[in-house]
Amino acid sequence: MKRFPKMLCILFILVGMTALVAGCGDSASKDVKIGMVYELTGNTASYGTSAANGAKLAFKEINAAGGVLGKQIQIVTADNKGEPSESANAMTKVITQDRVVAVTGFTVSSCGIAGSVVAEDNKIPFVAAATVNPKVTVDERTGKVKNYTFRACFIDSFQGTVAANFALNSLQVKKAAILIDNSSDYSKGLAKVFKDVFNQRGGQVVAEEAYLQKDQDFKSTLTAIKAQNPDLVYIPGYYEDVGKIVKQARELGMTIPILGGDAWDSPRLAEIGGPQALNNTYFTNFYSVEDKNPVSNAFVAAYQKEYGQPPDSMAAMGYDAARLLVDAIKRANSTDAAKIRDALADTKKFQSVSGDMDLNASHDAVRGVVIIEMKDGKQVYKETIKQ
Repeated sequence: MKRFPKMLCILFILVGMTALVAGCGDSASKDVKIGMVYELTGNTASYGTSAANGAKLAFKEINAAGGVLGKQIQIVTADNKGEPSESANAMTKVITQDRVVAVTGFTVSSCGIAGSVVAEDNKIPFVAAATVNPKVTVDERTGKVKNYTFRACFIDSFQGTVAANFALNSLQVKKAAILIDNSSDYSKGLAKVFKDVFNQRGGQVVAEEAYLQKDQDFKSTLTAIKAQNPDLVYIPGYYEDVGKIVKQARELGMTIPILGGDAWDSPRLAEIGGPQALNNTYFTNFYSVEDKNPVSNAFVAAYQKEYGQPPDSMAAMGYDAARLLVDAIKRANSTDAAKIRDALADTKKFQSVSGDMDLNASHDAVRGVVIIEMKDGKQVYKETIKQ
């Protein structure tokens, strides 16, 4: 009998400790943690920084309107440095250490592919912002759609098709050369689609050349392309390399049109290539501030107020990806990973900055492609082509 009071005291202490831990858990659950992984340093930091700014604006607006599920969103930010290995590390950290309920981010396809592997292994919903390679959402080994990975952007097959049709129909060219970044899944994937469609629809690809990221001198490669006398050069590369390539092409007397993809979109493109050299160049893109609709108009005004400058397409995609993810959490009415995944898969008529958007069976966005022309260093909106 003498032992009973002692055991009772121990029991009370254990109950008290349990209550204290539970209290701490309740406090921690006041926020909904969402991971945000972008290219904040490295060669593609211009993309990642813009997209991160767009995402932060979206989360700020959502929190100001009451948050999600009655809670505020807490952003956990990580830098993937524009490298696939660092992308896997960054995703692992926010998922396993920071315990986020979902992740958004990524503007580089190779990084998005690496990040998606971690998301799938941990069964955490992941919405990529601007990664267009099909392998982001589809496992290349099995051909199956990944369960937890989605994206707010279109994929290479549509963008490359639009580019080929634009070259043939609007620019009226018959012979094209392609200059590929051999270190980039994005560039190789987009080049393949462009070549296939261009050839199938009556054009002829007369030259294919390659380079590697961080190359500086492209003149020998451009000279080889010039010798084939193409009507156009297609360069599905990143702005840092593209600016140098275009500048050197013009120095060699190549005045023909040059066409590219969404990775051209950076304020630094004109700084690197020069405004005059970039005349008679075009690229396919996700978004233009001149493509007017109510969601876009409100976004442009809010972004201008927040950052003192108009948004670029990466900012728009970061904004859309963040809002798409939170929209799914709201519709799921839960932070349970499987329920968020199911809500994402059911996305229809989501109001993106470029109009209504659906997610298809491959978890890719069905949305329009914008054609941009560079004139004296400025982007000029030409048209939007719907899927």
